[in-house]
Amino acid sequence: MKKKKLKEQFKNIKPVLKYFKEYKSQLILYSIILFVFNMMFVVTGYLMGRAVEEVTNSNVKWSIMFLLAYFFIQVVGNSIINWAYFAFNKIQGIISRKIGFDVYKKTLNLPAVAFEDMSSGEIINRVTNDTETIIGTFQMIIEMISRLVSAIIILVYIFMNSYLVGLEIVVFIILYSLIVRHYTKKLKNIKEETKKTHDKFSSLTTESVRGIREIKTLGIINNLGNKMKNITDKLIKASIKEKEESTKYDIVSIVMVSILEVGSFITIAILTGMGKCSITFFVAMTYYIYRYTWIVEATKSFSKEAVNMLVAFNRIADIINNKLYKDVKFGSKILEDPKGIIEFKNVTFGYKNEDKVLKNMSVEFEPNKKIAIVGASGKGKTTMFNLLTRIFDTDEGEILIDGINIKDLTEESLRNNISIIRQDPFIFNASILDNFKILKEDIKLDEIREYCKLASIDEYIMSLPKGYDTILGEGGVNLSGGQKQRIAIARTLLKKSKVILMDEATSSLDNISQNIIKTSIDKLVHDHTVLIVAHRLSTIIDADIIYVIDDGKVIDKGTHKELMKSCEFYQKLHSLEDKII
Repeated sequence: MKKKKLKEQFKNIKPVLKYFKEYKSQLILYSIILFVFNMMFVVTGYLMGRAVEEVTNSNVKWSIMFLLAYFFIQVVGNSIINWAYFAFNKIQGIISRKIGFDVYKKTLNLPAVAFEDMSSGEIINRVTNDTETIIGTFQMIIEMISRLVSAIIILVYIFMNSYLVGLEIVVFIILYSLIVRHYTKKLKNIKEETKKTHDKFSSLTTESVRGIREIKTLGIINNLGNKMKNITDKLIKASIKEKEESTKYDIVSIVMVSILEVGSFITIAILTGMGKCSITFFVAMTYYIYRYTWIVEATKSFSKEAVNMLVAFNRIADIINNKLYKDVKFGSKILEDPKGIIEFKNVTFGYKNEDKVLKNMSVEFEPNKKIAIVGASGKGKTTMFNLLTRIFDTDEGEILIDGINIKDLTEESLRNNISIIRQDPFIFNASILDNFKILKEDIKLDEIREYCKLASIDEYIMSLPKGYDTILGEGGVNLSGGQKQRIAIARTLLKKSKVILMDEATSSLDNISQNIIKTSIDKLVHDHTVLIVAHRLSTIIDADIIYVIDDGKVIDKGTHKELMKSCEFYQKLHSLEDKII
C-alpha cells in the first residue's frame, strides 16, 4: 500500500521535473556548493572545542589558529551559501512561472465538461496558488539532505567519543521521526480540506465581482453574504484546526529538543568529570547538540511545507497528467478552399447526467444560404452549435464539413473556419481596440471601424471620450447587452470564417439595429454558410431555409411561408412566439 502511494506521488512530481532539465547544470553546481559548504560547518564545533582545549593547555598560538579557521568557515561559508540560495531561488522562480504558464495553457485546452465540474475558483487556485507553493521546494530538499548527511557525520564523531551519547541521540531521532510522521499526516488531511474550501471562497468572490449588477438588481447581497459567511466560517475553523495541530507539533518538538539538550549535556558533563571525554568533545557538543536541534526545527518546517507542496503537486498533476479529463484531440486534415457544407450524420448527444438532447439526428446544411434553426427551448438548437465547434463531442455519429469529419481537422483549421456569436458574448476586460487586436495583432483602426460600422456600433464608440481606447470592464460590464452583441458581431466579421453561427445574436438589438445586422448578414450569405438559432421567429422569416427541431430531431424544413402551411409545430411556435424563451 505504501509503495503504491509512493509511486502515485512520484507520478505527480515527475511531470514537474522536466522543467528543471534546462537548468540542470546550474542546479547541480548550486546543489554541490550548498552540500559542500554545509559539510564544512560540521567541523566548526570541533574547531571551537580544540581552540578552548589549546587555551587550557596554554597553547595560545594554536588556539588562535583554530579560531581563525572557525572564522573563515563561518564568514566565507555563509557568504557562498547565501549566494547559492539566491541563485537557486532565481531559477526556481523562473521554473514556477513556466509551470504556471503551462498549467494555464493546459487549462484552456480542457474539455468543456471540466469547467462544469470544477468551479472557477478551483481552476484559478490551481493555476496561481498551487504553482506558487512549489517555489523553494527543491532548495529545501537539498538543504535537508545536506543537513541530514552532516548529522550522520556528526553522529559518527559522537560514537567515536561516546557510545552512550550516540545512543541517546539515536533514540531521540527514532522518537522524533514518529512524531513528524504523525503530525504530517494530520496536517496534510487538514490542508486538502482547506484547499477545497478556499476554492469555493475564490469562486464565489469571482462570481460576485463579475455579476455585481445582477446581484444588486436581484437584491441578493444579503443571501450571498450569508453564503460567504458560511464558507468563511469553514475556512476559520480549518485554519484554527491547522494552527491547533501545528501548535501541538511545535510544543512536542520543543519538549523533545529540551530533553535532548539537557539529557545529552548532563551525560557529557558526567563523562567529562569522570575523565572519559575530552574538553574538545565537551565544547564541540555544545555546537553539535544545537546542530541536531536545528535539524529538528528544519525537519518541522520542511514537513509543514512538504504538506503544502504535496497537495499542490497533486492538484497540478490532475491537470498536467490529464488525471481528471482527457485532452480534446484534433486531427491533421486542413480545409482547403472551404465550401461550407455542414452535415450531421446520425448524431446522438446528451450532457453529463442528463437525458439525450440530440437523438440520431441527420441533417445537411447548404453553403451560401441564410439558414435558421428553430424550436422550443432546450430541444437541441444551441447544442448543435456546441458540437459543431467541438465545445463538446458527439456521443454517437459524426459531424462533417465539406465531407471531412471535424474530429479529423486540425484545431487551427476548425477554429479559423467557424465563428460563433452567442446570446451573451464574452468581452475581455480591455479596451475596445484590444478586443479586436486579440484576434489580429496588426489590424489597423480604420479596418476595425469598417467592421464596427457593419455591426452598427462605430457611431456609439466614436461618441465615447476615449473612443476605441475605452476600457470595457469585466465581461463588458460598461456596455448594454445590445452593444456587447454588436461588438461581438464586428469581431466575428473580422475573423472572416466560412461558417458563421449566430446563437440568438440579435436578440438584444432594437429594431433599427436588427435590420442593419440583417442587411449585413444578407451580404455575407453569398460567401458564407450562415446558421442562425432563433427564438424570435420574426428575425428569421426571410431565411432561405428554416429547420424545425423538436425532441432532438429535425421534424421539418422549408421557408417561412412553406412551414406556415405544412408544419403544425412551426405554426404553434409562431402563434406563441412571445412565450418562447
